[in-house]
Amino acid sequence: MNDARPETGYQTPETAIRLHHELDAVWGSGHGLERLSAVNHTVVGKRFMVTALVFFAIGGVLAMLIRAQLASTNSAFLDAAQYAQVFTMHGVIMMFLFAIPFFEGLALYLLPKMLGARDLAFPRMSAYGYWCYLFGGSFLVAALIFGIAPDGGWFMYTPLSSRPFSPGINADVWLLGITFVEISALAAAIEIMVTILKLRSPGMSLTRMPIFAWYMLVVAGMMIIGFPPLILGSILLEVERAFDLPFFDPTRGGDPLLWQHLFWLFGHPEVYIIFLPAAGALSTIIPVLCRTRLEGYGLIVAAIVAMAFLSFGLWVHHMYTVGIPHVALSFFSAASALVAIPTGIQIFAWLATMAHGRPRYSIPMLHVFGFFFVFVAGGLTGVMLAMVPFDWQAHDTHFVVAHLHYVLVGGFVFPMMAAAYYWLPHITGRQPVQHLSKPAFWLVFIGFNVTFFIMHLTGLRGMPRRVFEYPQAAGWEVLNFISSVGSFVMTIGFALVALDLIMLIRHGRPFRRDPWEAGTLEWATPTPPPSYNFGSLPHIDVRADALEPRSLGPELAAGRGYLGFMRNGWMETLTVDMVSGRLDHVVVLPRPTYLPLWTAMATAAFFASLLAKLYWLTPVAFVVVIIFFFLWTPATGLKQDIGPLEIGRGERALHHQEVAQPPSWWAVVFALAANATLYTSLVFGAFFLWLSAPNWPPPDLDFTFVLPSLVGAGALVMAAIAGRFADGQPGRTVTSLAVTLGAHVISVGAVAVLLMSIPAPTGHAASASAFAVAFYVALQAAIGAVLAIYGLWRWNSGYIGPSRVLDLRIGRLWHDYTAVAGLIGLAFPFVLQSLTGIGGR
Repeated sequence: MNDARPETGYQTPETAIRLHHELDAVWGSGHGLERLSAVNHTVVGKRFMVTALVFFAIGGVLAMLIRAQLASTNSAFLDAAQYAQVFTMHGVIMMFLFAIPFFEGLALYLLPKMLGARDLAFPRMSAYGYWCYLFGGSFLVAALIFGIAPDGGWFMYTPLSSRPFSPGINADVWLLGITFVEISALAAAIEIMVTILKLRSPGMSLTRMPIFAWYMLVVAGMMIIGFPPLILGSILLEVERAFDLPFFDPTRGGDPLLWQHLFWLFGHPEVYIIFLPAAGALSTIIPVLCRTRLEGYGLIVAAIVAMAFLSFGLWVHHMYTVGIPHVALSFFSAASALVAIPTGIQIFAWLATMAHGRPRYSIPMLHVFGFFFVFVAGGLTGVMLAMVPFDWQAHDTHFVVAHLHYVLVGGFVFPMMAAAYYWLPHITGRQPVQHLSKPAFWLVFIGFNVTFFIMHLTGLRGMPRRVFEYPQAAGWEVLNFISSVGSFVMTIGFALVALDLIMLIRHGRPFRRDPWEAGTLEWATPTPPPSYNFGSLPHIDVRADALEPRSLGPELAAGRGYLGFMRNGWMETLTVDMVSGRLDHVVVLPRPTYLPLWTAMATAAFFASLLAKLYWLTPVAFVVVIIFFFLWTPATGLKQDIGPLEIGRGERALHHQEVAQPPSWWAVVFALAANATLYTSLVFGAFFLWLSAPNWPPPDLDFTFVLPSLVGAGALVMAAIAGRFADGQPGRTVTSLAVTLGAHVISVGAVAVLLMSIPAPTGHAASASAFAVAFYVALQAAIGAVLAIYGLWRWNSGYIGPSRVLDLRIGRLWHDYTAVAGLIGLAFPFVLQSLTGIGGR
């Protein structure tokens, strides 16, 4: 950042073409290898989608191997070990490497355009998330090639995945690889949430948002709450495998059921996390294809919020047969049935929209019809499985596999194919030619139903899932053979879809703007869209699905909106008040940089060192990651107060470094929410073990480390208080930050003493739990110390001033959270000891 005072005014270019050239020179992502530095949301979104489709193809090939194996009795096509790896990787790829990344890519590509912004809130974080996803996914696929892929099922149930029963590194590949990939998902969730809440066009209140943004807002919130339990479970299981701390070992106070709870706390909401973006695409596409407005906009918003809430109360319906008390079974069974109500509201709203409009029977609509048939059938079998007596009969049979595929393929793949045909013209600037579209659809539709409808019958006749062979006397061979034939028909259909889309990209009919006569803002951009999306940003005064892109687009391209100019070479966009949509401030985004790539490579080195058991390298890689993240920060800082900036249309707004709560402040709030969810899951896990695990209470447990606990608690409170002084007392910033740093160092030291005082963490789950909670507190305090050092560096470098205290406010959030979490963590051993005095099971 140049030390000279930046210009605060502007000069509008004389022509739209000149404006385009000036904007593209700054927002463009370069050519050739230079594209590796791209952080633009259009580029990153497309990368996510293309990579997800590559993984989908790999997962499809694995599915064919499964169906080839099961087509006949006692098949010798695959042996047991190969089959275990193939079916595990099929599930892993489809759930973690295809479905979630694909809709993330679609959301990253579409949201700024739909909301009237020039980019996402944190473009470098999106790019970093993509590289983590690519490296983590490649990590897993490479393991499959070398024969060391995970083989314990995509759910990795313990004790099968524990070291005594899975002694190789196959399970470690899953645990570390999935954790690596989930970093990408959490980064995307925070990115999406902040972007939707803050980076909208002025005037676009929450009630005027396009319905797709509502869906993605709810999904991002679910990801922030739903993913940390899985990340925690993966960490605990890897710690048990690598360092022998017994969280899941029943002989030492652990419980395999803890893994199931943590996994399904993530796993069941994930089904809705996958379905809701597809439903958001349907709610956007159906009104356009029916040439009318969406019926029941408000009711749909209420339904998706209700669905998100209910989805977190359903995880136990995957565990009906593990010995849950009957009262709990009744609650979860009722909750599982209730979720059909918000689902039904959305389906009836779509049907009402179609009934009130004049449907165009185009290719996207054909896939919408496919969705209705397949997803509703899957929903009905879901209600059947929600009933405890039926679930006990069908549990772990191919009936469940068929239901899962009807819900996920019906609820995600068909809507996404409709979305592809609907939005590919926007991405490519070309319309479909439709020579292969219809036969491709029918092959997929017929092949899918032949495969999985028959599989319901196979399951009802008792065939268990996950078996690699079956005897001829079981009578399942004919049904399995029909399913396998259907699966190959479906594969041919998908191959034709891929060929058809390639034909569209290469030979489709060019067009200018908005071929569907839609009412949403993304169609106001030229197609394919330029790097900056809009020549100027609009003011929205109606609901954002009732606009007129064909007339609005040229107005914006000519610079007749906000920010229709270049200033200081800055990449500027606007933020608004979260609820009202009132103009808030200007955000200056970072230019393209290789730092996300380098940071992701360092993160990959961190996980690779853990997998290779090179533990001496792990802290080195961690420090390198932290250093790279620090290098991200100067690009968007200010060394002077500059006051309000002119933004066009006669209005002025502050730079994001000079406001109290810019997007980065909100990002830390949401990151802390995810952090708190992980911490809550950890404490919940310990109390679950006390309540239900065998071999409790532990023998001779003594957590008498009062002094280090008191010193640690006092230091954490002092760090939080000093952090507040640093933010609120400009003359005492350096002193307060120094006190904050010292207090965090003292707290880390006190907790280190406490960690060494815990008796035999490998001996019993109680000690292991106390060790894990204390380690968590020490880690939070250590990060707090790093943030204090960062604050001192930013102060010394001139990035902090009377109006520029963002870095201190972010630090203050962390110090406050660490104090609260630390006090709970330091009291935890004493509470646990008092409870063990009462006795567990």
